Amino acid sequence: MPAAPRIIKKYPNRRLYDTGISSYVTLEDLRQLVLDGVEFQVVEARGGADLTRTVLLQIIASHETPQQPVLSSQLLRQIIRLHEDTLQGLAGPHLERSLAAFLEQHQ
Repeated sequence: MPAAPRIIKKYPNRRLYDTGISSYVTLEDLRQLVLDGVEFQVVEARGGADLTRTVLLQIIASHETPQQPVLSSQLLRQIIRLHEDTLQGLAGPHLERSLAAFLEQHQ
């Protein structure tokens, strides 16, 4: 049975608190957790809303470089347009499968 994800609380002052180690952490620390395969969930400290996706997007954005972006401006525009499309529910699973196949082939 998989372990419960580590809970990271995000406070209004933007600080992140890792309840698993009882310490404040940075986006870089969370990036390392992802690289290490540690499951975590980021929740709003006051309301408990799940902020995991937002924080993961911040981590991606903070590591993008103008020289070699993973997410080009054109791709980001297409994703934004996709949110207005009736097919948006199909796009996420398709992108996940495509990336999984790419990573499997890369290995």
